[in-house]
Amino acid sequence: MPDRTAPESDLFQLHCVTSDPRWETVPDPDGLCARVAQACQPVINHAGPLEATVLLTDDTQIRDLNARFRNQNKPTNVLSFANEDEEPDADSGALYLGDIAISYDTVLREAEETGKTLQDHLTHLIVHGVLHLAGFDHEDDAEAEDMEGQEVEILLGLGIVDPYMAV
Repeated sequence: MPDRTAPESDLFQLHCVTSDPRWETVPDPDGLCARVAQACQPVINHAGPLEATVLLTDDTQIRDLNARFRNQNKPTNVLSFANEDEEPDADSGALYLGDIAISYDTVLREAEETGKTLQDHLTHLIVHGVLHLAGFDHEDDAEAEDMEGQEVEILLGLGIVDPYMAV
């Protein structure tokens, strides 16, 4: 049974890994991942400690991942890879949810096109990726409405306006 006296931020940890130095323009990506993890914790249906990794990369690497794992030979903004292993780590006791990859090139372009800040759009995509790892999807209208509603609620809690509102 998890120690419920521990801060919620300790129950879900998002590890941030940067493979493209242009992401350094976003202040404190580790802190951002920690805030997103804490904001997403109530939505994730799991009682114990959780971990996931966010890879901040570029279009070249995300195109390769998209081609290898999704059969889509094109860059995209975010990819999520859920971990199929349902057993917690023997040492830490944490369940590893999976990996999220986010492309600087695509995220910057989308942010500029929609009048959003790079940090706000990045935050939205991390939340989006976490929700995918937690089992949410948008394959049909009902799923999309549910997932988007969760995203909006989490983002509002982080001080970010509804990303689906028309600009």
